[in-house]
Amino acid sequence: MLTVAKQFCPIGLAPSAAFIAAARSFQLKKADFFLPMPKIAIDAMGGDHAPGVVIEGALLAAQELGVELVLIGQKDAVEQELAKHPSAPKFEIIAASEVVPMHESPSVALRKKDSSMKVGFEMMKRGEVDALVSAGNSGAMMAIGMFVIGRLSQVARPAILVVVPNLDKGTVIVDAGANVDCKPLHLVQFGLMGSIYAERVLGVANPRVGVLSNGEEESKGTDLTRAASEQLAAVPVNYIGYVEGRDIFNGKVDVVVCDGFTGNVALKTMEGVASFAGEVLKSAFKQNVSSKLGYLMSRNSLKQAYRRLDYAEYGGAPLIGLDGVGIIAHGGSNPLAIKNAIRQARDAVDQQMNRHIADALAELERAAGEKKEGLPQKLWHRLKSKIESIGDKPETPSGTEERRRSGQS
Repeated sequence: MLTVAKQFCPIGLAPSAAFIAAARSFQLKKADFFLPMPKIAIDAMGGDHAPGVVIEGALLAAQELGVELVLIGQKDAVEQELAKHPSAPKFEIIAASEVVPMHESPSVALRKKDSSMKVGFEMMKRGEVDALVSAGNSGAMMAIGMFVIGRLSQVARPAILVVVPNLDKGTVIVDAGANVDCKPLHLVQFGLMGSIYAERVLGVANPRVGVLSNGEEESKGTDLTRAASEQLAAVPVNYIGYVEGRDIFNGKVDVVVCDGFTGNVALKTMEGVASFAGEVLKSAFKQNVSSKLGYLMSRNSLKQAYRRLDYAEYGGAPLIGLDGVGIIAHGGSNPLAIKNAIRQARDAVDQQMNRHIADALAELERAAGEKKEGLPQKLWHRLKSKIESIGDKPETPSGTEERRRSGQS
Protein backbone atom coordinates (compact mmCIF):
# COMPACT_ATOMS: atom_id res chain seq x y z
CA MET A 1 0.00 0.00 0.00
CA LEU A 2 2.85 2.38 0.74
CA THR A 3 4.29 1.56 -2.68
CA VAL A 4 1.03 2.73 -4.22
CA ALA A 5 1.23 5.91 -2.19
CA LYS A 6 4.73 6.54 -3.48
CA GLN A 7 3.75 6.00 -7.12
CA PHE A 8 1.16 8.76 -6.98
CA CYS A 9 3.56 11.36 -5.57
CA PRO A 10 6.34 13.26 -7.34
CA ILE A 11 9.87 12.18 -6.46
CA GLY A 12 11.12 14.07 -3.43
CA LEU A 13 7.66 14.97 -2.14
CA ALA A 14 6.17 13.06 0.77
CA PRO A 15 2.50 11.94 0.49
CA SER A 16 0.05 13.75 2.73
CA ALA A 17 -0.03 12.71 6.34
CA ALA A 18 -3.67 11.66 6.06
CA PHE A 19 -3.06 9.48 3.01
CA ILE A 20 -0.02 7.78 4.52
CA ALA A 21 -1.83 7.21 7.83
CA ALA A 22 -4.70 5.58 5.94
CA ALA A 23 -2.31 3.44 3.93
CA ARG A 24 -0.41 2.33 7.02
CA SER A 25 -3.59 1.41 8.80
CA PHE A 26 -4.01 -1.59 6.52
CA GLN A 27 -0.79 -3.01 7.94
CA LEU A 28 -1.70 -2.37 11.59
CA LYS A 29 -4.36 -3.75 13.85
CA LYS A 30 -7.76 -2.12 13.72
CA ALA A 31 -7.26 -0.62 17.16
CA ASP A 32 -4.23 1.29 15.85
CA PHE A 33 -6.18 3.06 13.07
CA PHE A 34 -6.03 6.50 14.71
CA LEU A 35 -2.28 6.58 15.30
CA PRO A 36 -0.79 10.02 14.67
CA MET A 37 2.15 10.41 12.32
CA PRO A 38 5.33 9.69 14.32
CA LYS A 39 7.85 12.50 14.64
CA ILE A 40 11.37 11.11 14.52
CA ALA A 41 14.62 12.92 15.24
CA ILE A 42 17.66 12.01 13.13
CA ASP A 43 21.22 12.46 14.37
CA ALA A 44 22.57 13.97 11.14
CA MET A 45 26.15 13.90 12.44
CA GLY A 46 26.24 10.22 13.46
CA GLY A 47 28.09 7.59 11.42
CA ASP A 48 31.15 7.13 9.26
CA HIS A 49 29.62 8.94 6.29
CA ALA A 50 27.59 11.68 7.99
CA PRO A 51 25.92 13.94 7.22
CA GLY A 52 25.60 13.07 3.50
CA VAL A 53 24.47 9.44 3.74
CA VAL A 54 22.25 10.17 6.74
CA ILE A 55 20.39 12.88 4.87
CA GLU A 56 20.00 10.67 1.79
CA GLY A 57 18.45 8.02 4.01
CA ALA A 58 16.16 10.60 5.59
CA LEU A 59 15.00 11.63 2.11
CA LEU A 60 14.14 8.02 1.27
CA ALA A 61 12.21 7.71 4.53
CA ALA A 62 10.30 10.93 3.89
CA GLN A 63 9.24 9.63 0.47
CA GLU A 64 8.26 6.13 1.54
CA LEU A 65 7.44 5.84 5.23
CA GLY A 66 4.99 8.57 6.11
CA VAL A 67 6.90 10.05 9.05
CA GLU A 68 7.76 13.56 10.14
CA LEU A 69 11.52 13.97 10.42
CA VAL A 70 13.70 16.42 12.34
CA LEU A 71 17.39 16.70 11.44
CA ILE A 72 19.75 17.47 14.35
CA GLY A 73 23.33 18.57 13.82
CA GLN A 74 25.66 21.35 12.76
CA LYS A 75 23.29 23.56 10.83
CA ASP A 76 25.67 24.73 8.10
CA ALA A 77 26.75 21.17 7.29
CA VAL A 78 23.17 19.89 7.20
CA GLU A 79 21.93 22.74 5.00
CA GLN A 80 24.88 22.26 2.64
CA GLU A 81 23.94 18.60 2.13
CA LEU A 82 20.24 19.40 1.70
CA ALA A 83 21.15 21.94 -0.98
CA LYS A 84 22.35 19.01 -3.13
CA HIS A 85 18.73 17.81 -3.27
CA PRO A 86 16.71 20.76 -4.59
CA SER A 87 13.48 18.75 -4.90
CA ALA A 88 13.65 17.52 -1.31
CA PRO A 89 10.83 18.32 1.12
CA LYS A 90 11.39 20.89 3.84
CA PHE A 91 12.91 19.47 7.00
CA GLU A 92 12.97 21.01 10.43
CA ILE A 93 16.62 21.50 11.40
CA ILE A 94 17.67 21.71 15.04
CA ALA A 95 21.16 23.10 15.60
CA ALA A 96 23.63 21.11 17.70
CA SER A 97 27.19 22.40 17.79
CA GLU A 98 28.96 19.27 19.06
CA VAL A 99 29.58 15.84 17.49
CA VAL A 100 30.23 12.51 19.23
CA PRO A 101 33.00 10.70 17.29
CA MET A 102 32.70 6.96 16.73
CA HIS A 103 35.52 6.02 19.11
CA GLU A 104 34.85 8.54 21.88
CA SER A 105 34.27 7.05 25.31
CA PRO A 106 30.73 7.34 26.71
CA SER A 107 32.04 9.29 29.74
CA VAL A 108 33.50 11.96 27.45
CA ALA A 109 30.36 12.03 25.30
CA LEU A 110 28.20 12.59 28.38
CA ARG A 111 30.08 15.81 29.14
CA LYS A 112 29.11 17.33 25.81
CA LYS A 113 26.05 19.46 26.50
CA ASP A 114 25.20 20.32 22.89
CA SER A 115 25.89 17.09 20.98
CA SER A 116 23.37 15.98 18.37
CA MET A 117 22.63 12.83 20.41
CA LYS A 118 21.97 14.71 23.62
CA VAL A 119 19.83 17.33 21.92
CA GLY A 120 17.75 14.55 20.36
CA PHE A 121 17.14 12.74 23.64
CA GLU A 122 16.30 16.02 25.38
CA MET A 123 13.69 16.71 22.68
CA MET A 124 12.26 13.24 23.35
CA LYS A 125 12.15 13.91 27.09
CA ARG A 126 10.19 17.11 26.46
CA GLY A 127 7.76 15.19 24.24
CA GLU A 128 8.77 17.06 21.07
CA VAL A 129 9.75 13.89 19.17
CA ASP A 130 8.75 10.23 19.49
CA ALA A 131 12.09 8.59 18.65
CA LEU A 132 15.76 9.20 17.90
CA VAL A 133 17.79 7.44 15.20
CA SER A 134 21.59 7.61 15.06
CA ALA A 135 24.33 5.77 13.16
CA GLY A 136 26.88 7.09 15.63
CA ASN A 137 28.69 5.75 18.69
CA SER A 138 26.49 2.98 20.17
CA GLY A 139 28.04 3.16 23.65
CA ALA A 140 27.55 6.90 23.78
CA MET A 141 23.99 6.55 22.48
CA MET A 142 23.07 4.16 25.29
CA ALA A 143 24.88 6.21 27.96
CA ILE A 144 23.30 9.51 26.89
CA GLY A 145 19.89 7.89 26.59
CA MET A 146 20.17 6.48 30.13
CA PHE A 147 21.33 9.86 31.45
CA VAL A 148 18.67 11.99 29.76
CA ILE A 149 15.50 9.84 29.58
CA GLY A 150 16.41 6.90 31.81
CA ARG A 151 14.98 3.41 31.67
CA LEU A 152 11.47 2.10 32.06
CA SER A 153 10.82 1.84 35.79
CA GLN A 154 10.36 -1.94 35.70
CA VAL A 155 13.46 -2.62 33.57
CA ALA A 156 16.65 -3.46 35.43
CA ARG A 157 18.94 -2.83 32.45
CA PRO A 158 18.20 -1.68 28.89
CA ALA A 159 19.79 -3.77 26.14
CA ILE A 160 20.73 -3.67 22.46
CA LEU A 161 18.37 -5.76 20.33
CA VAL A 162 19.37 -6.88 16.84
CA VAL A 163 17.50 -8.83 14.17
CA VAL A 164 19.54 -11.21 12.03
CA PRO A 165 18.30 -13.20 9.01
CA ASN A 166 17.03 -16.74 9.32
CA LEU A 167 14.92 -19.04 7.16
CA ASP A 168 11.75 -17.13 8.09
CA LYS A 169 11.21 -13.59 9.43
CA GLY A 170 14.47 -13.10 11.29
CA THR A 171 15.89 -13.95 14.72
CA VAL A 172 16.01 -11.45 17.57
CA ILE A 173 19.22 -11.42 19.62
CA VAL A 174 19.25 -9.56 22.93
CA ASP A 175 21.62 -8.39 24.41
CA ALA A 176 24.03 -7.60 21.56
CA GLY A 177 26.56 -5.58 23.52
CA ALA A 178 25.17 -3.21 26.15
CA ASN A 179 25.67 -5.35 29.27
CA VAL A 180 28.84 -7.42 29.60
CA ASP A 181 28.13 -8.61 33.15
CA CYS A 182 24.57 -9.82 33.70
CA LYS A 183 22.45 -11.44 36.39
CA PRO A 184 19.68 -13.98 35.74
CA LEU A 185 17.10 -11.20 36.26
CA HIS A 186 18.55 -9.29 33.32
CA LEU A 187 18.37 -12.26 30.96
CA VAL A 188 14.78 -12.96 32.00
CA GLN A 189 13.81 -9.40 31.16
CA PHE A 190 15.77 -9.55 27.88
CA GLY A 191 13.71 -12.60 26.93
CA LEU A 192 10.44 -10.90 27.77
CA MET A 193 11.32 -7.68 25.92
CA GLY A 194 12.63 -9.60 22.91
CA SER A 195 9.46 -11.68 22.79
CA ILE A 196 7.27 -8.58 22.77
CA TYR A 197 9.39 -7.03 20.01
CA ALA A 198 9.25 -10.17 17.86
CA GLU A 199 5.48 -10.37 18.21
CA ARG A 200 4.59 -6.70 17.82
CA VAL A 201 7.16 -5.53 15.25
CA LEU A 202 8.19 -8.67 13.34
CA GLY A 203 4.73 -10.21 13.40
CA VAL A 204 5.84 -13.53 14.93
CA ALA A 205 2.97 -15.31 16.67
CA ASN A 206 3.91 -16.73 20.09
CA PRO A 207 7.70 -16.23 19.64
CA ARG A 208 9.96 -19.05 20.79
CA VAL A 209 12.54 -17.87 23.32
CA GLY A 210 15.82 -19.66 24.01
CA VAL A 211 18.97 -19.03 26.04
CA LEU A 212 22.19 -19.22 24.02
CA SER A 213 24.43 -21.95 25.39
CA ASN A 214 27.10 -24.49 24.44
CA GLY A 215 24.59 -27.32 24.19
CA GLU A 216 20.89 -28.11 24.49
CA GLU A 217 21.16 -30.24 27.63
CA GLU A 218 20.05 -28.63 30.89
CA SER A 219 23.39 -29.48 32.47
CA LYS A 220 25.28 -27.35 29.93
CA GLY A 221 25.95 -23.64 30.15
CA THR A 222 27.14 -21.51 33.07
CA ASP A 223 25.68 -20.64 36.45
CA LEU A 224 24.18 -17.56 34.78
CA THR A 225 22.50 -19.42 31.92
CA ARG A 226 21.22 -22.23 34.15
CA ALA A 227 19.63 -19.78 36.60
CA ALA A 228 18.17 -17.68 33.78
CA SER A 229 16.81 -20.79 32.07
CA GLU A 230 15.05 -21.93 35.25
CA GLN A 231 13.47 -18.51 35.75
CA LEU A 232 12.41 -18.10 32.11
CA ALA A 233 10.57 -21.40 32.36
CA ALA A 234 8.38 -19.81 35.08
CA VAL A 235 7.36 -16.61 33.27
CA PRO A 236 4.72 -16.23 30.54
CA VAL A 237 6.89 -16.53 27.43
CA ASN A 238 7.16 -19.44 25.02
CA TYR A 239 10.45 -20.65 26.46
CA ILE A 240 11.99 -23.64 24.64
CA GLY A 241 15.19 -24.06 26.66
CA TYR A 242 18.82 -23.83 25.59
CA VAL A 243 19.70 -23.12 21.95
CA GLU A 244 23.05 -23.25 20.17
CA GLY A 245 24.68 -20.80 17.78
CA ARG A 246 23.52 -22.71 14.70
CA ASP A 247 19.90 -22.34 15.80
CA ILE A 248 20.08 -18.59 15.23
CA PHE A 249 19.74 -19.21 11.49
CA ASN A 250 17.78 -22.45 11.12
CA GLY A 251 14.40 -21.13 12.27
CA LYS A 252 14.27 -23.15 15.50
CA VAL A 253 14.10 -20.07 17.74
CA ASP A 254 12.72 -16.54 17.36
CA VAL A 255 14.38 -14.79 20.33
CA VAL A 256 17.91 -15.63 21.49
CA VAL A 257 18.80 -14.43 24.99
CA CYS A 258 22.38 -13.87 26.13
CA ASP A 259 24.63 -11.45 27.99
CA GLY A 260 26.06 -8.53 26.01
CA PHE A 261 29.56 -10.00 25.76
CA THR A 262 28.35 -13.27 24.24
CA GLY A 263 25.85 -11.50 21.97
CA ASN A 264 28.40 -9.05 20.62
CA VAL A 265 30.95 -11.80 19.94
CA ALA A 266 28.26 -13.79 18.12
CA LEU A 267 27.21 -10.75 16.08
CA LYS A 268 30.75 -9.80 15.06
CA THR A 269 31.45 -13.44 14.14
CA MET A 270 28.41 -13.43 11.86
CA GLU A 271 29.61 -10.24 10.18
CA GLY A 272 33.03 -11.77 9.62
CA VAL A 273 31.66 -15.02 8.21
CA ALA A 274 29.33 -13.14 5.86
CA SER A 275 32.21 -11.02 4.57
CA PHE A 276 34.43 -14.08 4.17
CA ALA A 277 31.72 -16.02 2.32
CA GLY A 278 31.21 -13.09 -0.03
CA GLU A 279 34.90 -12.92 -0.90
CA VAL A 280 35.05 -16.68 -1.47
CA LEU A 281 32.11 -16.50 -3.89
CA LYS A 282 33.64 -13.57 -5.75
CA SER A 283 36.90 -15.46 -6.15
CA ALA A 284 35.08 -18.60 -7.33
CA PHE A 285 33.10 -16.75 -10.00
CA LYS A 286 36.26 -15.11 -11.37
CA GLN A 287 38.26 -18.32 -11.84
CA ASN A 288 37.50 -19.04 -15.49
CA VAL A 289 35.08 -18.42 -18.35
CA SER A 290 32.60 -21.09 -17.27
CA SER A 291 32.43 -19.74 -13.73
CA LYS A 292 31.82 -16.23 -15.09
CA LEU A 293 29.02 -17.57 -17.27
CA GLY A 294 27.62 -19.34 -14.23
CA TYR A 295 27.55 -16.04 -12.38
CA LEU A 296 25.71 -14.32 -15.24
CA MET A 297 23.10 -17.08 -15.30
CA SER A 298 22.53 -16.98 -11.53
CA ARG A 299 23.01 -13.26 -10.97
CA ASN A 300 19.37 -12.45 -10.17
CA SER A 301 19.07 -15.29 -7.66
CA LEU A 302 22.33 -14.24 -6.04
CA LYS A 303 21.07 -10.68 -5.69
CA GLN A 304 17.92 -11.92 -3.96
CA ALA A 305 20.02 -14.01 -1.59
CA TYR A 306 22.28 -11.04 -0.88
CA ARG A 307 19.27 -8.90 0.01
CA ARG A 308 18.25 -11.40 2.66
CA LEU A 309 21.73 -11.23 4.17
CA ASP A 310 22.28 -7.49 3.79
CA TYR A 311 22.32 -5.68 7.16
CA ALA A 312 20.93 -2.58 5.42
CA GLU A 313 17.60 -4.38 5.00
CA TYR A 314 17.29 -4.71 8.77
CA GLY A 315 18.05 -1.07 9.60
CA GLY A 316 19.30 -0.61 13.14
CA ALA A 317 19.25 -1.96 16.67
CA PRO A 318 16.64 -0.74 19.18
CA LEU A 319 17.94 0.29 22.60
CA ILE A 320 15.18 -1.69 24.25
CA GLY A 321 14.20 -0.85 27.81
CA LEU A 322 14.91 2.87 27.57
CA ASP A 323 12.02 5.16 28.52
CA GLY A 324 11.74 6.19 24.89
CA VAL A 325 12.55 4.88 21.43
CA GLY A 326 16.22 4.95 20.42
CA ILE A 327 17.56 3.17 17.33
CA ILE A 328 21.28 2.77 16.68
CA ALA A 329 22.25 2.03 13.08
CA HIS A 330 25.54 0.57 11.85
CA GLY A 331 28.32 3.16 11.66
CA GLY A 332 28.93 2.31 8.01
CA SER A 333 25.25 2.51 7.08
CA ASN A 334 24.24 3.39 3.54
CA PRO A 335 21.06 5.39 2.75
CA LEU A 336 18.95 2.20 2.63
CA ALA A 337 20.10 1.21 6.12
CA ILE A 338 19.29 4.68 7.46
CA LYS A 339 15.83 4.53 5.90
CA ASN A 340 15.17 1.12 7.44
CA ALA A 341 16.44 2.29 10.84
CA ILE A 342 13.84 5.07 10.62
CA ARG A 343 11.26 2.43 9.68
CA GLN A 344 12.19 0.49 12.82
CA ALA A 345 11.71 3.63 14.91
CA ARG A 346 8.32 4.24 13.30
CA ASP A 347 7.20 0.66 13.94
CA ALA A 348 8.33 0.76 17.58
CA VAL A 349 6.33 3.97 18.10
CA ASP A 350 3.28 2.67 16.23
CA GLN A 351 3.27 -0.60 18.14
CA GLN A 352 3.75 1.17 21.49
CA MET A 353 6.64 -1.08 22.43
CA ASN A 354 7.42 0.60 25.73
CA ARG A 355 3.83 0.45 26.92
CA HIS A 356 3.63 -3.27 26.17
CA ILE A 357 6.95 -3.95 27.93
CA ALA A 358 5.93 -1.95 31.00
CA ASP A 359 2.51 -3.63 31.09
CA ALA A 360 4.04 -7.12 30.80
CA LEU A 361 6.53 -6.53 33.62
CA ALA A 362 3.87 -4.91 35.79
CA GLU A 363 1.61 -7.91 35.22
CA LEU A 364 4.36 -10.23 36.44
CA GLU A 365 4.72 -8.14 39.57
CA ARG A 366 0.98 -8.17 40.16
CA ALA A 367 0.96 -11.94 39.71
CA ALA A 368 3.70 -12.21 42.33
CA GLY A 369 1.54 -10.30 44.81
CA GLU A 370 -1.52 -12.53 44.78
CA LYS A 371 -2.12 -16.26 44.78
CA LYS A 372 -3.96 -17.51 41.72
CA GLU A 373 -7.05 -19.58 42.46
CA GLY A 374 -6.73 -23.25 41.71
CA LEU A 375 -2.94 -23.21 41.47
CA PRO A 376 -1.31 -25.85 43.63
CA GLN A 377 0.36 -24.32 46.70
CA LYS A 378 3.82 -25.76 46.03
CA LEU A 379 3.81 -24.71 42.36
CA TRP A 380 2.57 -21.23 43.21
CA HIS A 381 5.33 -20.60 45.77
CA ARG A 382 7.93 -21.74 43.23
CA LEU A 383 6.47 -19.45 40.56
CA LYS A 384 6.14 -16.54 42.98
CA SER A 385 9.75 -16.76 44.15
CA LYS A 386 10.99 -16.53 40.58
CA ILE A 387 8.69 -13.73 39.47
CA GLU A 388 9.57 -11.62 42.53
CA SER A 389 13.12 -11.32 41.20
CA ILE A 390 11.95 -9.39 38.17
CA GLY A 391 12.36 -5.61 38.31
CA ASP A 392 11.50 -2.96 40.85
CA LYS A 393 8.00 -1.86 41.79
CA PRO A 394 6.33 0.00 38.91
CA GLU A 395 6.34 3.75 39.12
CA THR A 396 4.21 6.33 37.38
CA PRO A 397 4.78 6.14 33.60
CA SER A 398 6.94 8.88 32.07
CA GLY A 399 5.54 11.98 30.45
CA THR A 400 6.51 10.62 27.07
CA GLU A 401 4.47 7.43 27.50
CA GLU A 402 1.51 9.39 28.92
CA ARG A 403 1.61 11.72 25.91
CA ARG A 404 1.65 8.82 23.47
CA ARG A 405 -1.25 7.03 25.15
CA SER A 406 -3.33 10.18 25.37
CA GLY A 407 -2.64 10.95 21.70
CA GLN A 408 -3.78 7.47 20.69
CA SER A 409 -6.88 7.18 22.84
